[in-house]
Amino acid sequence: MYDVIIIGGGPAGYTAALYSARARLKTLLVEKMFSGGQMATTDFMENYPGFDEPVGGVELALKMENQARKFGAEILYDEVINVDMDGNVKSIKTTSNTYECNALILCMGASPKTLGLDKEDKFRGLGVSYCSVCDAAFYKDKKVAVVGGGNSAADDALYLTKYAEKVFLIHRRNNLRCVKLAQEELFKNDKIEFVLNSQVVEILGERKLEGIRVKNNSTNEASTLDIDGLFIAIGLVPNNELVKGKLELSKDGYIITDSNMKTSMEGVFAAGDICEKPLRQVITAASDGAVAAYSAEKYVNQYTL
Repeated sequence: MYDVIIIGGGPAGYTAALYSARARLKTLLVEKMFSGGQMATTDFMENYPGFDEPVGGVELALKMENQARKFGAEILYDEVINVDMDGNVKSIKTTSNTYECNALILCMGASPKTLGLDKEDKFRGLGVSYCSVCDAAFYKDKKVAVVGGGNSAADDALYLTKYAEKVFLIHRRNNLRCVKLAQEELFKNDKIEFVLNSQVVEILGERKLEGIRVKNNSTNEASTLDIDGLFIAIGLVPNNELVKGKLELSKDGYIITDSNMKTSMEGVFAAGDICEKPLRQVITAASDGAVAAYSAEKYVNQYTL
């Protein structure tokens, strides 16, 4: 029996685990894959406070995990397949066991959106990618394309120029949505070619990606780009499978919380990218995690003091 169980090992989850363990609560964090979540797919971050030089996403994730462990949080690598949030005692079922707690903190994060094209899933890992940091090295001196116009797409395009011969940046609008500083970096990079007001309509190839068909939204004319890799960075969808129909969600499927990170169910809190919020960044996830742990501590203490 735990005081607090946290689902998800991203910056929200590990910050919650740190604060919870430091409060002397028996704390378990369950992560199904690897430390860091989306943060671990980021090459370098320049906007996380306290680092005057860029810090790697994997490096920061491991520091967060070690810090949580230092204060006594237990870390379990397993997949949660069901949650029971009714009553004072909550429970989670993983692929190997069942665990109970007084308070539950949901930090499952979000996953990349897909284009919904034929062959997109078939060629995942065979030319189609959603993580430039993971896969960029496979495209040394090759031609690749990035789809998207936000900050993630800009980061991916810039990172890929370290490896690729050419990077096409495809965006459905005429103007990019990423911050001005990123736009300046993009426009001055000779390796990047912009394909604006356009969208990918077909993935080409038989056994792997060999190119894409791109349609201009103004003229409806389609053209072919011979590329070796397609990196998709068009946003996120919440990983809400465990709580659909159990908690109040936004129209986009994110968990709705109040300022104390309380959800619609007593004793259940949420933090990070899984939540409805205006900004999804590592620092806002960490902030959410701290608040959620503080609220969970107050909730648990009403039964134990």
